[in-house]
Amino acid sequence: MDNRSRGAWGEALAAEYLRRKGYAILDRNYRCRFGEVDIVASKDGFVAFVEVKLRKNSNYGTPAEAVTYSKQKKLRTTALTWLQEHHGRLQPRFDVIEILAPQGEATKAPQIHHITNAF
Repeated sequence: MDNRSRGAWGEALAAEYLRRKGYAILDRNYRCRFGEVDIVASKDGFVAFVEVKLRKNSNYGTPAEAVTYSKQKKLRTTALTWLQEHHGRLQPRFDVIEILAPQGEATKAPQIHHITNAF
């Protein structure tokens, strides 16, 4: 499985996790000239711009640590563009979903950690 397929699998897993937690998925893989947001979801008056990070292990740090300052800046600008295109009254926030799946898709129960207000 290549990185793109693995990423799509992780994002689908994260979207299903959010649905089970009562979130409405508003957009997936939203792209503009500034970057991409993996998932845009809403719940309880918030619109969450969610970055999904999938890793086999945390030998080189947690998956959330891969969301660098530079990536955060791109996400903020991309989210602003999304908000300008989708008028609403929801309060924005930025979340990270970490997924640890040692055997990739063969992992029976991947560990999912949802960090709200990550940055």
